[in-house]
Amino acid sequence: MARLIVKSPYIKCGAGQSAGGYLKYIATRERVEIIPDDRPPTNKQEQLIAKLVKDFPDAKELMEYEDYVSHPTKATASALITLALESNWDRVQGMEGYAKYIALRPRAERLGEHGLFGDDDDVDLSRVMDELDHYTGNVWTHIISLHREDAERLGYNHADAWRTLLRTHRNDIAAAMKIPPEDFRWYAAFHDEGNHPHVHMMAWSAKPNQAYLSKDGIRQIKSTLTNQIFRQELLHVYEQKSKSRDKLVAEARKAMLELAKAMQEMTCIHPEAEQMIWKLSKQLSTVAGKKTYGYLPKPMKKLVDEIVDQMARLPTVDACYQTWWELQCQVEDYYSEGKKRLRPPLSQQKEFRQIKNAVIREAEHIRMNRFSFEDEEMQDDGEQISTYAMSYACQDLQSVANDDRFPLEERDEAAEQLEQLAEDGDAYALYIIGTAYRDGGLLIPDMVKARKLLEHAAEQGLDAAQYALGKLYLSDDADVHDPAKGIYWLKRSADNGNDFAAYRLGKEYLSGNNVSKDASTAAEYLRQAANNGNAYAQYLLGKLTLMGEGVPKDMDAAYEWFAAARDNGHAYAEFFMKRMERGEQEPPSVLLSATRLLYHMGNIFRDNAPAPAATGVQIDRKRLAQLRQKRVALGHKPDDHELEQQQGFSMKFHM
Repeated sequence: MARLIVKSPYIKCGAGQSAGGYLKYIATRERVEIIPDDRPPTNKQEQLIAKLVKDFPDAKELMEYEDYVSHPTKATASALITLALESNWDRVQGMEGYAKYIALRPRAERLGEHGLFGDDDDVDLSRVMDELDHYTGNVWTHIISLHREDAERLGYNHADAWRTLLRTHRNDIAAAMKIPPEDFRWYAAFHDEGNHPHVHMMAWSAKPNQAYLSKDGIRQIKSTLTNQIFRQELLHVYEQKSKSRDKLVAEARKAMLELAKAMQEMTCIHPEAEQMIWKLSKQLSTVAGKKTYGYLPKPMKKLVDEIVDQMARLPTVDACYQTWWELQCQVEDYYSEGKKRLRPPLSQQKEFRQIKNAVIREAEHIRMNRFSFEDEEMQDDGEQISTYAMSYACQDLQSVANDDRFPLEERDEAAEQLEQLAEDGDAYALYIIGTAYRDGGLLIPDMVKARKLLEHAAEQGLDAAQYALGKLYLSDDADVHDPAKGIYWLKRSADNGNDFAAYRLGKEYLSGNNVSKDASTAAEYLRQAANNGNAYAQYLLGKLTLMGEGVPKDMDAAYEWFAAARDNGHAYAEFFMKRMERGEQEPPSVLLSATRLLYHMGNIFRDNAPAPAATGVQIDRKRLAQLRQKRVALGHKPDDHELEQQQGFSMKFHM
């Protein structure tokens, strides 16, 4: 596995301690001639390595240590000893045995009189040494190492390449070290030695005690350099450039989307999770203010985590999470040290923290006794119109305008002729053009025009137009929003036999958003729709009858309504029938809680599925955000040079 090793020890200057000696050492050390030596390591080397590992345990993290353990030779032993000593310069200077070894080592690839480089082409070694001899802050001694084969393949086998790399990303390294760019000081030298060519980089702030480098900062430096050095390999992940990666990502995405879709469509009997959500709903009554995960007390947070992990035991969720995890690991392999990763519990996966708030919303849904409708996938047929009473001219024009196989010019002409029929007062043309202005397509969306046209059609008694107009008035569009008129036209449509209008009225009286909440009136409208075969109305009537809301509580009648809804294709109806057959008595909101949560989880997993293969550079969201921030810092507009996708529309007229 190709990877980059970054070590970042530091020298604490002042009180007789200086970094000048280290600077001279890395600047003047010449490249060791690479001569394969497969002879076993000497006793002295073995003894020195044993002491090094004991004194400096982090030496085991070096690639040179891996080489030595797998192939113990004089050459691998020498490479390990050298880099281990250099990585711990500040501690070995006063240790006689180590100091003597360093003093006898040959020197680095030179760029003129020495091998030192920095922001400037000409580095005055004496001046920099003097600066460091009088410096009193911490000086970090980064050591950045590659496998020989990676360095050769990627072009990082000479000082010029490393100089370009570090100059390009000096501000990124400064940011990771919490140093303003103008205060950042650095110099480096390239050592082309052994199986792991590496660069020594000394970095500090012009203002002592200003710099600070954490483990996260080291990870940032490594991530930045890895993105640059291994950009071609990373493109296999980020833009799916290779055919094999294309296939993998496509298959994984398909699998994830299928699993996410299954989660959205399936009903879930999960008594453990349901009881835990019910328990949480009761506890939420004690929480004042925002009811989100971050504001909950620790015991409630623990309960939320337990609910998430309980849901994660479902085979569909587990399979979807595992697919996502494997893809994430592919990306992270480029930044890791090759360590084995253990998949964390879903509740501890930061990428899916949205699920926690979804759990809280479901519990709050139960606590507030909100009515749910389970009609997200409903096909709204309330706007369908019969062609029986429609003129032949109107039928022909509609078919042309609605068919994208016709040339755009012909479709535009058909729409113009339909508008002319509408001006002449044709109810069907008024309705068709009104919905076209509402939905967009060949016509530019205009809600005010849509309202006027639909009103003229509705006043002629066209129930589909009345239904469409009612929904338009109830929409959030500020130009047309009028709840009272919306309810009025829905009632007119329901009176004309539109069962979807009656169903919508039932929902309105149950939710109480646009009218006063009235379960009895809701039940009347739902019964009207249900008797006309509306599966969603039959389902809601089943729930109302099960609870005794607006109608007498009647288990047998509820079961019959659920059975009718099931026979008409409602997916949730059979779910309640099974629960009733098992004798379960919990409120419907509790029984549905796990199913609704599964639906939300399906959406979250769908949104986190890997993107399909595309041309051009595709990078992850975090990286894209970083690039945008950089552009803004340089004076560009936030959307400068970004591709804008033109979203087209196709007009669909209702039959």
